[in-house]
Amino acid sequence: MINFNEHPHRRYNFLTDEWVLVSPHRNLRPWQGKMETGAQAQRPGYDPACYLCPGNKRAHDQINPRYSGPFVFTNDFSALLPDTPASAVDEGLIRYKGCRGTCRVICYTPQHDKTLAMLPAEEILQVIEVWCRQWSELSAEYAWVQIFENKGEMMGCSNPHPHGQIWAGDFIPNELFAETASQMKYYRTHGAPLLLDYLQQELRLGVRVILENADWVAVTPFWAVWPYESLVLPKRPVTRLDLLSGEEKSSLADLLKNLLAKYDNLFETSFPYTMGWHGAPAGEENSCCWQMHAHFYPPLLRSASIKKFMVGYEMLAEPQRDLTAEYAAERLRTLSSVHYLDR
Repeated sequence: MINFNEHPHRRYNFLTDEWVLVSPHRNLRPWQGKMETGAQAQRPGYDPACYLCPGNKRAHDQINPRYSGPFVFTNDFSALLPDTPASAVDEGLIRYKGCRGTCRVICYTPQHDKTLAMLPAEEILQVIEVWCRQWSELSAEYAWVQIFENKGEMMGCSNPHPHGQIWAGDFIPNELFAETASQMKYYRTHGAPLLLDYLQQELRLGVRVILENADWVAVTPFWAVWPYESLVLPKRPVTRLDLLSGEEKSSLADLLKNLLAKYDNLFETSFPYTMGWHGAPAGEENSCCWQMHAHFYPPLLRSASIKKFMVGYEMLAEPQRDLTAEYAAERLRTLSSVHYLDR
């Protein structure tokens, strides 16, 4: 039988109907490419020049309130607008449609020098509660709600103040469309949610499980593209964030606290990533095929200064990764859940 840790192979991503090339290199070649800045500058708890800190001025002379918990506002430079005309043009190979929506920013905490990983579980729970309320509010008007965070300059974040974003639109974007189609196809054939069956298989095997508690599991998915990618799933059928119970929200806060601490501990750096929640589109909250989940896509490959570049073959052919999902999960699983700055 092929040893997946030693030989190139392809893995199927049933969630998006794509293949991933895995080329595991136990002895990676000496790195001669770009090195990111590994040093972390100490930030103050409050920065008078930060447009996300409490009481500071944003664009268009907007003033932030002196908030003490999570704070949400409409993005001053939204990519989606609620008053876009409903226009459409179809000229064969040239087609477009107007899209309506909104973009919001959520500041996790007034503390400029923190990250989500450094907050206590009870403050992470406050962020989760806001995610749930925003999901419920926006899905009443829009077809799709995307909650996400770009953390770190390496992932395009222009402001280090701990924050995420919430976009909502009157259309179903490509990734969500693909996930809906795959989950619906599987449910029609097997009569069970695809991701719940997948989760049970991962729990039986155990090799890609990073963390587990009473209500949640974090795994490195079999088809992972990013080096230390993870998928966070509830154990019971839940289609959307706003349908979680109080206990599930609390245990999610605990799991995120531990997972993000492991990420930071891996290279003892503030670990960059893009993360986001996927759930059933509006009007499909009772759909039996959908299982809500979060994706974490971290770019760091071998150290705090070496990232995985998605270029060349990845952009022109298909995703390719340099270490197996099992190896990545084992490394994360064996790390402490106590943040290295708290030891």
